[in-house]
Amino acid sequence: MTRRFVKESRIPAPPAAVFGFFERPDAFRRLIPPDEDVQVARAPRSLKVGERVLLKARVGFVPVEWEVEHVEYVPGRLFVDRQIRGPFASWTHRHEFDDDGRGGTILRDVVDYAPPLGLLGALIGGKALEARLAKLFQYRHEVVRRAFESGGRDA
Repeated sequence: MTRRFVKESRIPAPPAAVFGFFERPDAFRRLIPPDEDVQVARAPRSLKVGERVLLKARVGFVPVEWEVEHVEYVPGRLFVDRQIRGPFASWTHRHEFDDDGRGGTILRDVVDYAPPLGLLGALIGGKALEARLAKLFQYRHEVVRRAFESGGRDA
């Protein structure tokens, strides 16, 4: 049972600049909320196709490794990563950067995912998982927005 989560925000900077934020070597670490028990074991060298990210986390007391691979890359417009192995039955994450026509960017995250354990996982943890995704992406979008609202000093 695949679900879709979408988070969209306006960032006060052009798409090329916002995309550039995500290309920074420290971007991935900056986008992890401080209350999440997640370590970046292998950060990507770039956002290009074939690059992989390896995260180590805990779900309760259970250690989890999560590996995603970048499978699509259009500079300044989008990149897509897909789970190779990890906690979800499936996970594909599109990062989209659209010009808003007013000098800014519509930053859009589109995640198509299937919870672990199929229908049982969706029934037991579906709402909690949606709430966690909403919190995670709210944090990420705020980090990006603040980077550009600070006059670009943090971007």
